Amino acid sequence: MYYPYFRGKQYELITIRENAERMSQSNIVPIIEPVKRSLSGLRKALEALVAQQAQFILVANPLHGELNGGAEELQTEIIDGLLADYDDCHLGFITNSTTSLEEIHAFCQGQDKAVSIIHYGYPKGGELAVAVSEIAAINEHIFIDACCSRLYRRHFRDGFRVLVRDGFVKRTNREHPEVEHFSDLHITYQEESVEGFGDFLTVGDDFMEGGGPAYAIAIHLTYIDRNEDNDMFVKHYVSDRTTSPTDPGGKFLEALRKLVADVDNPNSKIFRSGAVGEFLDLHNRGHYPGLGYLKKLSMQHHIELIASLQGG
Repeated sequence: MYYPYFRGKQYELITIRENAERMSQSNIVPIIEPVKRSLSGLRKALEALVAQQAQFILVANPLHGELNGGAEELQTEIIDGLLADYDDCHLGFITNSTTSLEEIHAFCQGQDKAVSIIHYGYPKGGELAVAVSEIAAINEHIFIDACCSRLYRRHFRDGFRVLVRDGFVKRTNREHPEVEHFSDLHITYQEESVEGFGDFLTVGDDFMEGGGPAYAIAIHLTYIDRNEDNDMFVKHYVSDRTTSPTDPGGKFLEALRKLVADVDNPNSKIFRSGAVGEFLDLHNRGHYPGLGYLKKLSMQHHIELIASLQGG
């Protein structure tokens, strides 16, 4: 099963909402960490998932964004309100170096839903494993690969286990190579002794509230290389101009022309997803929809690609 990790910014939530049916049909379980105090976008995304009877994990103690350090309205309006009678939602609880065992116990005792522990850098795996083994509500462990060694993960043998690995290398757009490895977890996750795998899509784990001026425009598409054991790579289509923040629309068309040429190549390895179809339409119309929409299309393509691997 595939567990994409979303931060609840605008276009991440739109991606979830527009792919709710696909997620439900393809055993895709989104992990959603809300980051905006305004909950309207989150509510729409969750309503779409509920309407499709999709499984998902909602992080109840976000580490990033406006809800970091306090999310009372998330509990009252969403968990105790919208999701009160919905059983296919688990609550994610992030544990890191500042988390106390008392906080975990208090949270689990106050919830009616199943709890998924998201391991994000808690320093003592053995200690934590003993503590959570006594809590019946916990039946799932989500391990963020960069923060959890194999030795750490060995302590948690009970319950469903998921490994989330960041396959997207964060750098400025103009520094991206044409192609690089993304992940092989879709093939190897069972060798890691887990039952599910995940990633941070084509956004990456690094969280930023906003970005500066774009000196280069880049479009990111993951693909499967059938000649390399079905390994997954990512292509970066970067604009020709990279030295000033002017004319983002023109730079987008520069990057888009490279994508179209690659997709139209008879030997192309790019999956013809619905998102790719939208990119081709944008090229035909010469239209620049904005950076957020480009990110949404890249995420949607990745979800469609994983769904195709899982028969969805």
